[in-house]
Amino acid sequence: MGHLDHATFGWLTPVLSYAMACIGAALGLRCTVRALDATGRSRRNWLITAASAIGTGIWTMHFVAMLGFGVTGTDIRYDVPLTLLSLLMAMAVVGVGVFVVGYGRDRVRSLLIGGLTTGVGVASMHYMGMAALRLHGQVRYDPLLVGLSVLIAVIAATAALWAALNIHAPAAVAVASLVMGAAVTSMHYTGMFAVRIEVVPSGAPLPGAMLMQFIFPLAVGLGSYLFITSAFVALTPTAAERAAYASAGRLTEPDERAVDVAPPGFRAGETAPAPTT
Repeated sequence: MGHLDHATFGWLTPVLSYAMACIGAALGLRCTVRALDATGRSRRNWLITAASAIGTGIWTMHFVAMLGFGVTGTDIRYDVPLTLLSLLMAMAVVGVGVFVVGYGRDRVRSLLIGGLTTGVGVASMHYMGMAALRLHGQVRYDPLLVGLSVLIAVIAATAALWAALNIHAPAAVAVASLVMGAAVTSMHYTGMFAVRIEVVPSGAPLPGAMLMQFIFPLAVGLGSYLFITSAFVALTPTAAERAAYASAGRLTEPDERAVDVAPPGFRAGETAPAPTT
């Protein structure tokens, strides 16, 4: 049995992974709130952005945390196609849940279906990412901890979607994203504590890519995407703000229907003649 270290860099990777989960959750919640206030193509675009933000944040959280994962007695590589597939799965399944909530008429049923779908998808992304591991040995899982990690994922996803439906104040969204980030990170490390690895020493080269060769640059790129998209969302006015701007503009526009009632020959600066009796 190989010794597993989940924090080879100390607290650095857990803290960074939690931060990425919070940023993705906050951005996704804000986009979902914008979507619920929009209609037509605008709603669809906001929901797509929300799904990509949440999915990207969760995936980045997972692999930033994996930067600190090590096993004594073997090197670790990652299957590149399977790793990319886990990213696509995260965004696609989160997208299904977000669209169910965004277009569902029955909020309770939409919330339950969306939370279940998204939670199972998040857990599937995690274990697909783990399936991409390539090492000298065999990976096993504790079924009880696996089931607990899936349950945490479903609860976290349902709570996040509920927050998107019911919380609109920026401060409240920030608090909800911190809770969501903690839940997603807890799900990840619960799943990681379920891992058991039997190392089989071997000198054969491992297939796949090292984290620093492939995962780290991709995680940095996706993290940059989250920061840039966050800035875009923060600078984009909400529907209420646009309505307020339009109302203020109407109040300041001159009334074109006003009629010039000055008497003939009257020039600006002169006093109008007094009426005669």
